[in-house]
Parts: sequence; structure tokens; C-alpha cells
Amino acid sequence: MTTQTRPPLIISIQSQVVLGHVGNSAAVFPMQAAGLEVAAIPTVLFSNTPHYPTLRGAAVPADLFADLLLGAQERELPQRASWIMTGYIGSVEVAELTADFIARAKQANPDLRYLCDPVMGDHAPGLYVPPEIAAVMRDRLLPMAELATPNAFELAYLTDLPVTSLPQLEEAARHLRLAEKGITVATGCVLADTPRDMLETIICEGSHTLRQRTALQPVALPGTGDLFAALVMAGISRGRDLPTAVGKAQDLTAGALSHAAQIGAGEVVLSDPGFRQALLQL
Repeated sequence: MTTQTRPPLIISIQSQVVLGHVGNSAAVFPMQAAGLEVAAIPTVLFSNTPHYPTLRGAAVPADLFADLLLGAQERELPQRASWIMTGYIGSVEVAELTADFIARAKQANPDLRYLCDPVMGDHAPGLYVPPEIAAVMRDRLLPMAELATPNAFELAYLTDLPVTSLPQLEEAARHLRLAEKGITVATGCVLADTPRDMLETIICEGSHTLRQRTALQPVALPGTGDLFAALVMAGISRGRDLPTAVGKAQDLTAGALSHAAQIGAGEVVLSDPGFRQALLQL
């Protein structure tokens, strides 16, 4: 008789929508399909993403959010978890409570690691969270993170440095304040020497840099970064090294975007049979 072991547990603190796939609504399914256990804690509850004509819902009230975090502690989720990951946060109060929770969780479980996806802006819209939330990410959340997945805009904003060439990106990564030996995975990069029709993910680990390229997709859809971060988490939690996990995440994210374009969807789609089958093989 074989002994069954529990799968790795990920605490995922992100947005949640009724319609579409962003935040936890993009991240939870891929991680579960890859065989992980996921404890999803919402930071906002919206009817849909903001690109629709109307948007209903709100940031989770601070007292309710704090109560959910307390419940997670009472169930000893930090002691069981392998990783905490965070994404979009809709209020300063929730950002501060998240930072407090992660600090306590790391005290309770010294082996717990933290992935911070600082979802706060992009080149086209610019900063789409209040500067006060960005400041909490920079000053409190990122310094606890063993892994960070900013896009090029976010990396530049958080370090107040330009990110248009590889040397500039490497310099910005060195100035991004992470936990000791923290690794930056800069996403969605188009640098001065990036080949045309390509997109790069650049891993900066200490003095080592690795550039991983993928074909630029014809669509830019809400939820892309959330899906990518979740796929990286799935890969490393299933035993892949980081470059392999990033490469697989690039492939699967590109496939999801391609499928969305084919069916005319306005956001990331997770229902393609090939995509779902690939998740099972992680």
C-alpha cells in the first residue's frame, strides 16, 4: 500500500472577479490542475475587469479581509504552506494587512517562501493603483519576497530607474529591494535589442541574468500576468527549476492568448483542451 502525501499548499492573495480570468480567477485553476492545493484569499470582489462599460463590486473591506486572514491563521495554513503569492491589491489598508500577515506567516514557518507579483501598472495605462499602495509594495511586501515578477513598467516605477536596455534592467533589478538572495523575473520585456515580434522574460539572480524569449502574441489581454505568475508557481512547486518553470509558463500563457484571439475573446481563456492537458502534465 502506497503512502499518500498532501500536495504543496499555496496561499494566493489576489483579486477575484465574477466574469473572466484575472487575479485568483486566473491563478487558482491552473495551480489546482497542476496538482497543488490553493487557499485563495480575495483582495477585491468585482463583477468583471475594468475594460467593460460598467464595473460592480469593491475592494474587500479591511475588517472582513482581516477576519479571513485570521481564519487562515486559525487553520494553520501558514505552517502548512510552501508559498504565499500576492497580486492585485485594491486598498492601502488591505496592503498593510497583507504585509502584516506575511511577516507573521514567515515567523511561524521559516521555510515559507513568498512570490510578490506587484500588480500596479503597465506602459499603456501607467500606474493603475494609488501611489500609496505602490509604496507598500515597494517598502513592505517586496523586501519579504524571495521571488518577484514585475513587468518592465513596474520594475522601472519601483526603482525609479529606466528599463529600456539589458544593462538598465539588470541595474534596476539590483535596486529592487527583495529578501536575501531574492530573484527578479522581469516579464513582458521589449528591450532595445529584443528581436522584432518577440517578448522576453528576464531572470536576474545575483550577478546572473537569463533571457527567455517567446513570440509576441497579437493580443494583450487582462489576466495575462496573473496567469503567468501562477504557471511559474505551479512549475517550481512541482519540482521544476526556475528557468524551466518560466519557459513552460511562457509557452502555456502564449497558448492561452492565442486561443483567446482565435475565438475573439476579450480576456484570457482557460478552457482550451490542449492548455488543460498541459496543466495536468506539470
